[in-house]
Amino acid sequence: MVTTYREALDFLYANLPMFQRIGSIAYKADLTNTWNLCNAVGNPQEKFKSIHIAGTNGKGSTSHMLSSVFQSAGYKTGLYTSPHLKDFTERIKINGIPVSPEYIIDFVNRMQSVIRDVKPSFFETTVAMAFEYFANEKVDIAIIEVGLGGRLDSTNVITPELSVITNIGWDHTDILGNTLEKIAAEKAGIIKKDIPVVISERQIGIDTIFEKKASAEHATIYFATDEYQVNASVANDDVVLRVTKNNALIFERLKLPLRGNYQQKNIAGVLSAITILQKQGWEISTAAIQKGLENVVEQTGLKGRWQKLNDAPLMICDTGHNLDGIKEIVKQIREQRYTTLHMIIGMVKDKDIDEILKILPVDAEYYFCEAKIPRALDTSLLKEQASKYGLKGVEIRDVNEAIKEARKKASVNDFIFIGGSTFVVAEIEQL
Repeated sequence: MVTTYREALDFLYANLPMFQRIGSIAYKADLTNTWNLCNAVGNPQEKFKSIHIAGTNGKGSTSHMLSSVFQSAGYKTGLYTSPHLKDFTERIKINGIPVSPEYIIDFVNRMQSVIRDVKPSFFETTVAMAFEYFANEKVDIAIIEVGLGGRLDSTNVITPELSVITNIGWDHTDILGNTLEKIAAEKAGIIKKDIPVVISERQIGIDTIFEKKASAEHATIYFATDEYQVNASVANDDVVLRVTKNNALIFERLKLPLRGNYQQKNIAGVLSAITILQKQGWEISTAAIQKGLENVVEQTGLKGRWQKLNDAPLMICDTGHNLDGIKEIVKQIREQRYTTLHMIIGMVKDKDIDEILKILPVDAEYYFCEAKIPRALDTSLLKEQASKYGLKGVEIRDVNEAIKEARKKASVNDFIFIGGSTFVVAEIEQL
């Protein structure tokens, strides 16, 4: 029996293998445990409507944007995402409000014997927890983000109104496969019989993977970037989007608080999804779409996506951590004006980081740090590996100490970037 929130979390962390902390040995390539856990709590996945979102990059932002739009349209909206940045309760929200610690205590107490019998992973348990919570609270819709892959992900026990796949890139190749085609096939595993699917970005060479799977499942498939065109400009620190659909103007000036250039790809998928859901009978007005997108951070609490932490010097953090994500970040860094670039970087040890290190700016001062998790790559190893690619700097293990040092050295016209790992960003005190 646990009596406090801290005790409940300690039980979950101590008894359940957690991918974010220990890596692929925590991954269960099988849905049996999830089905058993859901069955133990009354199969809640059958009691609410949902949207299922997979992809290598962009699935978290897409999930939050859709959630915010549904909230703005007046629907009671569940949101399940992972990993959390600051607190476990961030993973499970309704209308932007995190699940209560009291519910987590109760769930752990009720499920202790089941957990001991089933021996699930941390993620499998949190999926069952979220689904039960959404069912109990009678949400109108729940936005469910895939944890890893799709076909064998624990969330893949739902039958959604719509599936969305954001994009395909190189990540978790040890689990999902060592080609983009294999990775795409795993993501395509969320495509269900007769359920429409939106592919946010048509990527030539792997689009046929999705088309074949959709055809086999008799699922109507939509490639969002075939229909939607998104052009961005910056005005008064806001990203202003001009959106057209088949060259007809949809939004002249959509102000998005998510400033990463990569969000332009996600917006197309979000708008395509909303159009399909409107046809299914969901009442979502243009005003609700605009309000939801323009207030996504405030309404959902989304953090760590090209998030500004300071003005002079400009300080930005971003959770991008794989090759495609880092490519987008480096491209956007190059668009900034600065005197000196300071890069505070930490990574995890079970990734092939060479391809990432190759593209990081050489003309920067580096501060190599590490998150306080077992998967973190030791700073000395990171520094040694980085030096092979001409990246020079100092080891400062704690990210917040690294930030202090960078701010001490930086002039008002410099630029400080913090990232390389979701877990590095999660430990930023200022976040």
